[in-house]
Amino acid sequence: MPPVIDAQVHAYERDHPGRPWTNVLHGPPEVTGDQMVAAMDEVGVDAAILVSPWTMYRFDASYAIEVQTAHPSRFALVKPIDGRSDDIGYTIGQWSEQRGAVGVRIMMVPAVPSDPDDPGLNEIVASAGHHGLALNLLCWQRLDQAAELARRHPSTQIVIDHLGLQQPFEPPPPDEPWGALDDVVALAALDNVAIKVTGACTLSREPYPYADIWEPIRRVVDAFGVGRCMWGTDWTRAVELLTYRDGVEAFRRTAEFSDTERAALMGGTLEAIYRWSPESA
Repeated sequence: MPPVIDAQVHAYERDHPGRPWTNVLHGPPEVTGDQMVAAMDEVGVDAAILVSPWTMYRFDASYAIEVQTAHPSRFALVKPIDGRSDDIGYTIGQWSEQRGAVGVRIMMVPAVPSDPDDPGLNEIVASAGHHGLALNLLCWQRLDQAAELARRHPSTQIVIDHLGLQQPFEPPPPDEPWGALDDVVALAALDNVAIKVTGACTLSREPYPYADIWEPIRRVVDAFGVGRCMWGTDWTRAVELLTYRDGVEAFRRTAEFSDTERAALMGGTLEAIYRWSPESA
Protein backbone atom coordinates (compact mmCIF):
# COMPACT_ATOMS: atom_id res chain seq x y z
CA MET A 1 0.00 0.00 0.00
CA PRO A 2 1.31 3.51 -0.80
CA PRO A 3 1.91 5.76 2.21
CA VAL A 4 -0.85 8.07 3.43
CA ILE A 5 0.60 11.57 3.79
CA ASP A 6 -1.23 14.57 5.26
CA ALA A 7 -0.37 17.72 3.29
CA GLN A 8 -0.57 20.05 6.28
CA VAL A 9 -0.35 19.64 10.03
CA HIS A 10 1.01 21.86 12.79
CA ALA A 11 2.84 21.13 16.04
CA TYR A 12 3.65 23.52 18.84
CA GLU A 13 4.62 23.67 22.49
CA ARG A 14 2.77 25.45 25.23
CA ASP A 15 3.59 29.14 25.38
CA HIS A 16 6.75 29.68 27.44
CA PRO A 17 9.44 32.38 27.74
CA GLY A 18 12.03 30.31 25.90
CA ARG A 19 9.88 30.23 22.74
CA PRO A 20 7.02 32.68 23.30
CA TRP A 21 3.94 32.76 21.14
CA THR A 22 3.22 35.84 19.06
CA ASN A 23 -0.50 35.07 19.04
CA VAL A 24 -2.92 32.25 19.80
CA LEU A 25 -3.86 29.61 17.23
CA HIS A 26 -7.20 27.87 17.51
CA GLY A 27 -6.59 24.47 19.04
CA PRO A 28 -5.37 22.77 22.20
CA PRO A 29 -2.84 24.51 24.47
CA GLU A 30 -0.18 22.25 22.97
CA VAL A 31 0.17 19.71 20.19
CA THR A 32 3.70 18.42 20.49
CA GLY A 33 5.43 16.44 17.81
CA ASP A 34 4.96 13.26 19.84
CA GLN A 35 1.24 14.00 20.20
CA MET A 36 0.88 14.62 16.47
CA VAL A 37 2.62 11.33 15.71
CA ALA A 38 0.30 9.52 18.13
CA ALA A 39 -2.75 11.03 16.40
CA MET A 40 -1.41 9.94 13.03
CA ASP A 41 -0.65 6.45 14.26
CA GLU A 42 -4.17 6.06 15.62
CA VAL A 43 -5.71 6.52 12.17
CA GLY A 44 -3.00 5.10 9.93
CA VAL A 45 -1.43 8.28 8.56
CA ASP A 46 2.17 7.49 7.69
CA ALA A 47 3.64 10.96 7.38
CA ALA A 48 2.81 14.65 7.01
CA ILE A 49 4.08 18.02 5.89
CA LEU A 50 4.76 19.88 9.12
CA VAL A 51 4.09 23.57 8.53
CA SER A 52 5.62 25.79 11.19
CA PRO A 53 2.64 27.74 12.64
CA TRP A 54 2.94 31.37 11.64
CA THR A 55 0.31 32.51 14.14
CA MET A 56 2.44 31.47 17.09
CA TYR A 57 6.02 31.50 15.85
CA ARG A 58 5.93 33.82 12.82
CA PHE A 59 9.14 33.10 10.90
CA ASP A 60 10.87 30.99 13.57
CA ALA A 61 10.73 27.33 12.53
CA SER A 62 12.94 26.06 15.36
CA TYR A 63 10.26 23.95 17.02
CA ALA A 64 9.27 22.33 13.71
CA ILE A 65 12.95 21.50 13.16
CA GLU A 66 13.11 19.85 16.60
CA VAL A 67 10.06 17.74 15.80
CA GLN A 68 11.39 16.67 12.40
CA THR A 69 14.76 15.80 13.92
CA ALA A 70 13.00 13.52 16.40
CA HIS A 71 10.75 11.98 13.71
CA PRO A 72 12.62 12.25 10.39
CA SER A 73 10.56 9.63 8.57
CA ARG A 74 7.25 11.14 9.66
CA PHE A 75 7.59 14.82 8.77
CA ALA A 76 8.88 17.11 6.05
CA LEU A 77 9.09 20.84 6.72
CA VAL A 78 7.61 24.09 5.40
CA LYS A 79 8.66 27.45 6.84
CA PRO A 80 6.95 30.86 6.50
CA ILE A 81 9.18 33.55 4.94
CA ASP A 82 9.10 37.29 5.62
CA GLY A 83 8.85 39.31 2.40
CA ARG A 84 10.06 42.41 4.25
CA SER A 85 13.37 40.83 5.21
CA ASP A 86 16.63 42.15 3.78
CA ASP A 87 18.10 38.65 3.36
CA ILE A 88 15.32 36.65 1.68
CA GLY A 89 17.60 34.85 -0.74
CA TYR A 90 20.08 33.90 1.97
CA THR A 91 17.30 32.70 4.31
CA ILE A 92 15.73 30.49 1.66
CA GLY A 93 19.12 29.17 0.58
CA GLN A 94 19.93 28.20 4.17
CA TRP A 95 16.50 26.65 4.60
CA SER A 96 16.97 24.54 1.48
CA GLU A 97 19.92 22.87 3.23
CA GLN A 98 17.88 22.03 6.34
CA ARG A 99 17.19 18.32 6.68
CA GLY A 100 13.58 17.60 5.72
CA ALA A 101 12.88 21.06 4.25
CA VAL A 102 10.62 20.80 1.19
CA GLY A 103 8.97 24.21 0.94
CA VAL A 104 8.48 27.76 2.09
CA ARG A 105 5.26 29.67 2.67
CA ILE A 106 3.87 33.14 2.16
CA MET A 107 1.02 34.08 4.45
CA MET A 108 -0.93 36.66 2.44
CA VAL A 109 -2.35 38.43 5.46
CA PRO A 110 -3.51 42.06 5.14
CA ALA A 111 -0.08 43.41 6.07
CA VAL A 112 1.48 41.66 3.06
CA PRO A 113 1.44 43.86 -0.08
CA SER A 114 -1.28 43.00 -2.57
CA ASP A 115 0.75 44.33 -5.50
CA PRO A 116 2.11 41.46 -7.65
CA ASP A 117 5.07 43.76 -8.44
CA ASP A 118 6.17 43.74 -4.78
CA PRO A 119 9.92 42.96 -4.86
CA GLY A 120 9.95 40.99 -1.62
CA LEU A 121 7.21 38.62 -2.75
CA ASN A 122 8.84 38.12 -6.13
CA GLU A 123 12.18 37.40 -4.52
CA ILE A 124 10.59 34.69 -2.36
CA VAL A 125 8.96 33.07 -5.39
CA ALA A 126 12.12 33.22 -7.50
CA SER A 127 14.41 32.04 -4.72
CA ALA A 128 12.12 29.12 -3.82
CA GLY A 129 12.26 27.96 -7.43
CA HIS A 130 16.01 28.44 -7.63
CA HIS A 131 16.53 26.23 -4.58
CA GLY A 132 14.02 23.59 -5.61
CA LEU A 133 11.50 24.34 -2.87
CA ALA A 134 7.74 24.40 -3.34
CA LEU A 135 6.17 27.77 -2.56
CA ASN A 136 3.01 27.43 -0.46
CA LEU A 137 0.56 30.33 -0.67
CA LEU A 138 -2.16 31.09 1.85
CA CYS A 139 -4.00 33.35 -0.56
CA TRP A 140 -7.77 33.35 -0.06
CA GLN A 141 -9.20 36.58 -1.46
CA ARG A 142 -5.79 37.05 -3.19
CA LEU A 143 -6.14 34.44 -5.94
CA ASP A 144 -5.52 36.95 -8.74
CA GLN A 145 -2.25 37.95 -7.12
CA ALA A 146 -1.26 34.29 -6.68
CA ALA A 147 -1.99 33.66 -10.35
CA GLU A 148 0.16 36.59 -11.44
CA LEU A 149 3.09 35.45 -9.29
CA ALA A 150 2.78 31.96 -10.78
CA ARG A 151 2.80 33.39 -14.33
CA ARG A 152 5.91 35.45 -13.64
CA HIS A 153 7.81 32.50 -12.18
CA PRO A 154 6.87 29.44 -14.26
CA SER A 155 9.82 27.39 -12.98
CA THR A 156 8.67 27.67 -9.36
CA GLN A 157 6.29 25.04 -8.05
CA ILE A 158 3.36 26.91 -6.49
CA VAL A 159 1.08 25.15 -3.99
CA ILE A 160 -2.22 26.82 -3.09
CA ASP A 161 -3.16 26.25 0.55
CA HIS A 162 -6.59 25.10 1.70
CA LEU A 163 -8.32 25.03 -1.70
CA GLY A 164 -7.65 28.76 -2.01
CA LEU A 165 -10.76 29.37 0.12
CA GLN A 166 -11.30 31.10 3.42
CA GLN A 167 -11.92 28.39 6.00
CA PRO A 168 -13.40 28.72 9.50
CA PHE A 169 -11.54 28.32 12.79
CA GLU A 170 -14.69 27.46 14.69
CA PRO A 171 -18.36 26.69 13.93
CA PRO A 172 -20.36 27.57 12.00
CA PRO A 173 -18.97 27.17 8.48
CA PRO A 174 -19.49 30.18 6.19
CA ASP A 175 -22.83 30.59 4.44
CA GLU A 176 -21.22 30.31 0.99
CA PRO A 177 -17.99 28.37 1.57
CA TRP A 178 -17.47 27.67 -2.15
CA GLY A 179 -18.28 31.17 -3.41
CA ALA A 180 -14.81 31.68 -4.93
CA LEU A 181 -14.65 28.25 -6.54
CA ASP A 182 -14.67 29.61 -10.11
CA ASP A 183 -11.54 31.63 -9.35
CA VAL A 184 -9.89 28.60 -7.75
CA VAL A 185 -10.61 26.41 -10.75
CA ALA A 186 -9.19 29.07 -13.08
CA LEU A 187 -5.76 28.58 -11.46
CA ALA A 188 -5.64 25.10 -12.98
CA ALA A 189 -4.70 26.70 -16.31
CA LEU A 190 -1.25 27.42 -14.83
CA ASP A 191 0.90 24.30 -15.14
CA ASN A 192 3.14 25.18 -12.18
CA VAL A 193 0.23 25.47 -9.73
CA ALA A 194 -0.85 22.57 -7.52
CA ILE A 195 -3.48 22.74 -4.80
CA LYS A 196 -3.90 21.41 -1.29
CA VAL A 197 -7.33 19.93 -0.70
CA THR A 198 -6.70 20.64 2.97
CA GLY A 199 -9.27 21.53 5.59
CA ALA A 200 -12.08 20.72 3.17
CA CYS A 201 -14.25 19.07 5.82
CA THR A 202 -14.37 22.35 7.76
CA LEU A 203 -16.38 23.82 4.88
CA SER A 204 -19.19 21.31 5.28
CA ARG A 205 -22.54 22.29 6.70
CA GLU A 206 -23.38 18.63 7.30
CA PRO A 207 -22.00 16.06 9.77
CA TYR A 208 -19.56 13.31 8.83
CA PRO A 209 -19.19 12.07 6.09
CA TYR A 210 -19.73 15.64 4.81
CA ALA A 211 -21.89 14.88 1.79
CA ASP A 212 -22.01 18.50 0.62
CA ILE A 213 -18.25 18.87 -0.04
CA TRP A 214 -17.76 16.19 -2.67
CA GLU A 215 -19.29 17.91 -5.69
CA PRO A 216 -17.10 21.04 -5.41
CA ILE A 217 -14.03 18.96 -4.54
CA ARG A 218 -14.68 16.81 -7.59
CA ARG A 219 -14.73 19.97 -9.68
CA VAL A 220 -11.33 21.00 -8.30
CA VAL A 221 -9.82 17.56 -8.87
CA ASP A 222 -11.17 17.37 -12.41
CA ALA A 223 -9.80 20.82 -13.23
CA PHE A 224 -6.29 20.33 -11.82
CA GLY A 225 -6.05 16.60 -12.33
CA VAL A 226 -5.36 14.35 -9.41
CA GLY A 227 -1.63 14.73 -10.14
CA ARG A 228 -1.80 18.30 -8.81
CA CYS A 229 -4.15 17.77 -5.82
CA MET A 230 -3.08 16.83 -2.29
CA TRP A 231 -5.35 15.87 0.59
CA GLY A 232 -4.73 17.06 4.13
CA THR A 233 -6.45 18.02 7.35
CA ASP A 234 -4.84 21.32 8.43
CA TRP A 235 -4.63 19.83 11.88
CA THR A 236 -4.80 21.45 14.45
CA ARG A 237 -6.71 24.46 13.14
CA ALA A 238 -9.74 22.24 12.55
CA VAL A 239 -10.13 20.79 16.05
CA GLU A 240 -13.32 22.68 16.89
CA LEU A 241 -15.05 21.49 13.72
CA LEU A 242 -14.18 17.78 13.48
CA THR A 243 -11.91 15.05 14.80
CA TYR A 244 -8.66 14.10 13.15
CA ARG A 245 -10.09 10.66 12.45
CA ASP A 246 -13.08 12.17 10.63
CA GLY A 247 -10.81 14.34 8.50
CA VAL A 248 -8.90 11.23 7.43
CA GLU A 249 -11.72 8.72 7.10
CA ALA A 250 -13.98 11.03 5.08
CA PHE A 251 -11.46 10.87 2.22
CA ARG A 252 -10.40 7.30 2.82
CA ARG A 253 -13.96 5.96 2.62
CA THR A 254 -15.76 8.21 0.14
CA ALA A 255 -16.93 6.56 -3.07
CA GLU A 256 -16.20 9.81 -4.92
CA PHE A 257 -12.69 8.65 -5.86
CA SER A 258 -11.35 5.49 -7.41
CA ASP A 259 -8.63 3.62 -5.51
CA THR A 260 -6.06 5.00 -7.95
CA GLU A 261 -7.26 8.57 -7.44
CA ARG A 262 -7.34 8.12 -3.67
CA ALA A 263 -3.77 6.81 -3.59
CA ALA A 264 -2.61 9.88 -5.50
CA LEU A 265 -4.70 12.37 -3.54
CA MET A 266 -3.71 10.98 -0.14
CA GLY A 267 0.02 10.71 -0.73
CA GLY A 268 1.27 9.93 -4.22
CA THR A 269 0.87 13.44 -5.61
CA LEU A 270 2.51 14.94 -2.53
CA GLU A 271 5.57 12.74 -2.99
CA ALA A 272 5.93 14.07 -6.54
CA ILE A 273 5.20 17.75 -5.83
CA TYR A 274 7.43 18.02 -2.74
CA ARG A 275 9.94 15.42 -3.96
CA TRP A 276 9.85 13.72 -0.56
CA SER A 277 8.60 10.44 0.84
CA PRO A 278 8.76 8.83 4.27
CA GLU A 279 10.70 5.91 2.79
CA SER A 280 13.44 8.14 1.38
CA ALA A 281 13.65 10.06 4.65
